[in-house]
Order: sequence, then structure tokens, then C-alpha cells
Amino acid sequence: MKFTVAGQPAYAYTGGKPPVPDAPAIVFLHGAQQDHSCWTLQSRWFAHHGHTVLAPDLPGHGRSDGPPLASIEALADWTAALLDAAGLARASLVGHSMGSLIALETALRHPARIERCALLGSALPMPVSDALLDAARHDEAKAAALINAFSYSPGAQFGGSAVPGLWMTGVNQRLMERQKPGVFHTDLAACNAYARDPASLAGLRCPLLVIAGTRDRMTAPRAARAIADSIPGSRLVNIEGSGHALMAEKPDAVLDALRAFMA
Repeated sequence: MKFTVAGQPAYAYTGGKPPVPDAPAIVFLHGAQQDHSCWTLQSRWFAHHGHTVLAPDLPGHGRSDGPPLASIEALADWTAALLDAAGLARASLVGHSMGSLIALETALRHPARIERCALLGSALPMPVSDALLDAARHDEAKAAALINAFSYSPGAQFGGSAVPGLWMTGVNQRLMERQKPGVFHTDLAACNAYARDPASLAGLRCPLLVIAGTRDRMTAPRAARAIADSIPGSRLVNIEGSGHALMAEKPDAVLDALRAFMA
């Protein structure tokens, strides 16, 4: 489905179902150098079980036009503008990696609009190494190889897809390759520059779920626990054996955690 957000055409996948008026809404936010397709299982399940679902391609990604936005704060305001464009007064947010920072910042900047917030593969701050930033600017193929090496658990490097015949790291490499030039560095630089004080998380008003992979080498499980510990009443779910690419490695476990939280 196409919307006009901040004057630019934006695409959002709806999970195979049209939006349902007055149904609870969920917005799925992807990570750096990704698009809506990383949420296929989770978005389709909720869309087919009574929810309005939007899994947008962020600006400059996938089928969305315009330049990629250079800060998490700008992406958070864009997410609130997407709710306006879709006619949604309120929604729950689910974000992975960079998308988790966007979800968190949106919930803090626009608290009246957000019902619940789920963060996957998150850390605050979320520093990016100089080597990866340099590769993303000058050699995107090298940056993609680095991301693949660190985003997946050792078992997933050799197979293990929930869908027989699919090679997880190969699928992710192709997904990264199809993004527009310049997106990679812009995304990683936005994550690296995000400087919200962890103490400010105490101001979050909505229920929070944090999902972490126990084998995550991009955003360590201890970083997820630190976020959860900063917010009284939040939930932390550790998914055993998963790396950073939680939705690919452990799609059913991710869905189960989100179903319990949204219920």
C-alpha cells in the first residue's frame, strides 16, 4: 500500500490484508539496509488475526522514495507522520536493530500515539565500528559481508532456516544488495550518532517488550537487559541460540513473544 508521508511516496506492506477500521494497529520497523520483507511471518500473522498491520519501507529503502533520513529522531517523526497518513490515531510499534531505536524514540517523542513498544536486537547506545562505517561508505559489499558474519549465530551460517531450501545469509545478502546506494552508510551513521541518555527511558509511558538473542554479537544480550532494567514493568525475552537476525533465525519464537505481548 502506498502513502504520502512528509511529501514523499512511501510503501508499507499490510500483511496480505487491507487495514481494518478500528482494529488494533501494529507498525513493524526494519533495521539498517533492510526493508519490510524481514517481517513477513510476523506481519502476516497479525494481519490475519484481527490487526491492522503496516510494515513500511523507511524513506529511501525498498519501494519508498526520497532520501534516507540521517537521524533516528527524524525517522521517529517520520513514523508518527506515517500514522497520520494511514489515519491511525494510535499503534503499537515493533522494531529490529535500527528499527528498535526508531520505535523507542517514537514512543518517547509521541507518547499519546503509541500503545505498546517491542524492541528486538536493541542496544542503547548502539555504536558502530569505524571499520564498518568506512566499509558502508566506500565498499558496500564488504560492509554486507561484515554484517552477515556478525548478525547470524554459528549454526545459522551453515543452514538452519525454518524454510527448507533457503540460505539465511544468502537471502540477507541479496536483501542488502537491492537497497539504494548510500543508504547503508546513512543508516549505520544514524545508529552510531543516536545519543539519547538511557536515564531518559524512565519517561516511557507504554508497556515495553525487549527481545534478545543469546548469541547476538551485534547487540549483546547484556545491552537488552540494560534497557529492560531501565524501565519498571518491562518484559525481557531471551531467545536461546539466536543471533542478531532474530526474525530469520527464530521466527516462531519471535512471533510467540510478540503474540503474548500484544495480547
